[in-house]
Amino acid sequence: MAVPYPKDIPVTEPTVELAKSSEPINAGAEPLPEKLIPVTPTISADASKAKLTSAQQRSVLPWIMGFLKPYKLKVVAAIICLMIGSLAWLSLGQGVRLMVDEGFVRDNAQRLNEIILLVLGITAVSGTAVFCRFYLMTWLGERVSADIRLTVYNQLLKLSPAFYAKVRTGEVISRFTADSTLLQTVVGSSLSMALRSSVTVLGGLVMMGITSVKMTLLVLLAVPLVLGPVIFFGRKVRTLARESQDRVADLGAYVDETLHEIHTVQAYGHEDKDRSLFNTRVEDVMSAASGRIRYRALLISTVMFLSIAAIAMVTWVGAHDVMSGKMTGGELSAFMFYAVMVAGAVATISEVIGEIQRASGAAERLIELAETPVDIPVATHPVALPAKVSGELVIEGLNFAYPEHDALVLKQLNMAIAAGERVALVGPSGAGKSTLFQLLQRFYVPSAGSIRLEGIDIAKLLPHDLRAQFALVPQDSVIFATSVLENVRYGRVDATEQEVIDACIAARAHEFISEFTDGYQTYLGERGVRLSGGQKQRIAIARAILADRPILLLDEATSALDAVSEQKVKQALDVLMAGKTTLIIAHRLSTVINADRIFVFDKGEIVACGRHQELMQSNALYREFASLQLLTEEANASALNETI
Repeated sequence: MAVPYPKDIPVTEPTVELAKSSEPINAGAEPLPEKLIPVTPTISADASKAKLTSAQQRSVLPWIMGFLKPYKLKVVAAIICLMIGSLAWLSLGQGVRLMVDEGFVRDNAQRLNEIILLVLGITAVSGTAVFCRFYLMTWLGERVSADIRLTVYNQLLKLSPAFYAKVRTGEVISRFTADSTLLQTVVGSSLSMALRSSVTVLGGLVMMGITSVKMTLLVLLAVPLVLGPVIFFGRKVRTLARESQDRVADLGAYVDETLHEIHTVQAYGHEDKDRSLFNTRVEDVMSAASGRIRYRALLISTVMFLSIAAIAMVTWVGAHDVMSGKMTGGELSAFMFYAVMVAGAVATISEVIGEIQRASGAAERLIELAETPVDIPVATHPVALPAKVSGELVIEGLNFAYPEHDALVLKQLNMAIAAGERVALVGPSGAGKSTLFQLLQRFYVPSAGSIRLEGIDIAKLLPHDLRAQFALVPQDSVIFATSVLENVRYGRVDATEQEVIDACIAARAHEFISEFTDGYQTYLGERGVRLSGGQKQRIAIARAILADRPILLLDEATSALDAVSEQKVKQALDVLMAGKTTLIIAHRLSTVINADRIFVFDKGEIVACGRHQELMQSNALYREFASLQLLTEEANASALNETI
């Protein structure tokens, strides 16, 4: 039954606070009935950068430690093994002292044999501890990397299309893969080396102090000389590492875009230009990496030089003490052993710091993704929909402008669509028809006005519950890189294979699917490259049929079909639309003639409403649109049918 167009619906324009402005629209109007979580500004407009200050101000270490917390027993076990291994290596210094003083100097072969056995025992203990520590730390690195990926991916699934309109997918993928892999290496290896070397430095200094206080104090005088370059160059490496990762992300984004559109690239002979542009990006990566490598090399070489120079000077002092009888040769040997261990550990720390600083830059980028606020506000106390949703929709005073654009795409829209009504939306491109579909599913927040489903403002519903009421068939069919079965089952993941087959039969897709060698298990390739446009569309329609939801959104679902296929699919759609509220973005006469009502859109406004014959007589825009597009296409279809 047709519902009259609500020309005189009283409109209350609720106050909605946009993320980009602190001033409410329509100040003083009646507020929304449900308190909403404030919209927080998301990533900046520069899509290639996408940097958030909050992530840069966050401390990276506590964030990573949060992922280690569930595995604290393994962390404790790894630290214990690390301590045992480091202390075992440190005790070897005393073995060296005993070998010199009680073996070589006293020419005591029996004692030398005993000391050698002791040294071998200590080495065995250390080797076992190293095995356990390496296994546990590597496992933790893999586990933390996996958990970070899960956390980031879960957040990415919550973000609206507005986020992905501003950030290049290739950059997100780079952060998601390369940066998390870098963190895996740091947690599993570099962090372990840094901890082990830190224990070695502290333990070595203690043992050096026990051996000779004077020489240890001389070594400590050199510590500020070593720490200075570590702090200065370390900060430089972290900054440049962040820049280097950004350039790698740019490179990944460009490759992703080029390869996905390889048909267009080759069709227009753009290969040479793309090679040139790719080469430029590769050189940008090298340029950013060169600075990081230079500072890291300076860090390592400076620390090693200062450490060895300090040891050499202290050894010179110790040699004079041995010659004057102030210490034994064994004590000097032990001190030199510890000094070399400490110097090696400091050199390791300086090298690992470069990796850790580089990982800090990667972690900052991951934190940005993991903590990007969801820009669709959710009601603090959401309302549940009725068990049976009829599909009644009411739109009042709807205004909308895309984020970071001032021009309104939709202006003062008023529509009342009854349950089970079939509505066609017509109008020129850019009139706002597809935008309305996005707002109905709450992928964007209206600037003003409201949309009600079953009398409930959709702002008061959970997005998941709201979207579960819509089945969408877009004009450009979405096919995933999996089998036919899983592509259709995307509409209802718990469907049986027979239910999938029944949906495909209804969508007139079963015929061509049966011709595939593997039938419903056929792999369709990335973006469905193995299918024609019409076959993709029929798979998408089968998906919507299987989903069996109360409201259908059809963005000219038969646009990619020839006349014969269109007739078959039209029959399936007629069955599908029975008893369901249907909104159709229409470009064909057959679609609008069968609609209960037609809404004519122009520049974001509804300029007319009625049935086909009424509008042909009363609205010049619709008459022009019908004569230029609808009737022309119908004539072409008729001619094709006559030929067949």
